[in-house]
Amino acid sequence: MNFEQTELTAQVAQTARDFANQHIRPYLMEWDESQEFPVQVFKEMGKLGLMGVLVPEKYGGSGLGYFEYNAIIQEIARVCGSVGLSLAAHNSLCTGHILTFGSEEQKQKYLPKLATAEHIGAWGLTEANTGSDAGNMRTTAVKDGNDWVINGTKNWITHGKSGDVAVVICRTGEPRTKDNATAFIVERGTPGFSGGKKENKLGMRASETAEMIFDNCRIPDANRIGEIGQGFKQSMKVLDGGRISIAALGLGIARGAYDAALQYSKERYQFDQPIANFQGISFKLADMATEIEAAELLIQQACDLKMRGLPMTKEAAMAKYYASEVSVKVSTEAVQIFGGYGYTKDFPVEKFYRDSKLCTIGEGTSEIQKLVIGREILK
Repeated sequence: MNFEQTELTAQVAQTARDFANQHIRPYLMEWDESQEFPVQVFKEMGKLGLMGVLVPEKYGGSGLGYFEYNAIIQEIARVCGSVGLSLAAHNSLCTGHILTFGSEEQKQKYLPKLATAEHIGAWGLTEANTGSDAGNMRTTAVKDGNDWVINGTKNWITHGKSGDVAVVICRTGEPRTKDNATAFIVERGTPGFSGGKKENKLGMRASETAEMIFDNCRIPDANRIGEIGQGFKQSMKVLDGGRISIAALGLGIARGAYDAALQYSKERYQFDQPIANFQGISFKLADMATEIEAAELLIQQACDLKMRGLPMTKEAAMAKYYASEVSVKVSTEAVQIFGGYGYTKDFPVEKFYRDSKLCTIGEGTSEIQKLVIGREILK
């Protein structure tokens, strides 16, 4: 495996870095405090091709691979985890589901607008009482002639209120039976489809998380993705790729926290010398740097397997599990290095600290990742 960064990946990363510093960094605390979902920023990212990273050029996307995708998310999250999260959810989940499993007609209809951010995407699997237990979902889709009627509520959905297009996984069979779920595309404005409660979160506050409510929402069979009963299997494959993006998100947050802590340790003087000279601080920085590099290698391995079309369920779960836990650990140590200042909103590490925790929960908790890894290594 050769993980040496290509010129293309380096250029893409620099584009994302420049964008984040110019268009996100000046406003990130304002958005965090107000919990504003900055839609216009995503429209601007769409112009740069960052909202359709993996979408082929024939559908209006950038036609890039997972190495570039990893680099983009890391650079955005290095500045703001909230924007990085929404970027990942849009690309990997909604757009990724249609790209991977949609019909040619569905791809032509939806991907060009998603890839340019004319439309913001949402993806609905989780429900209030079925988080990790997604196979027991209660949102149903019932066939009525050539239509489907959807009823139920999805929770913890990124862009649940603001998304223009949603991929929704609904139960079409008996609970806990094989092949009991099917995926559908639902457009905002469809009668019976509305946004519900917006969550008031600890971190990732500028990434909208809300309910999606379906009340006798009628959609045509043409909006069904793939075969009836294949929705859960599709979702698990979509989440394999999504885990790479959340791993990149966590690693970007860790890098941002580490950058800030490293710089501060050189500038903060105690006992007539920078605190970086003290072993207690330098050892923290050494651990942070080592764990960041290890997480990067796990992500690169998963990207390599994904790009070669090889099985990568275990590797993606490992990358997601380790990188998200590193994100929490590194941001925690960054706050410690900053001391009292790290606990204030005048310095950046408290936001990295708050944002990092979501990475261990979203798109499969750390415990679920260990379950997946365990199953794979015990096969």
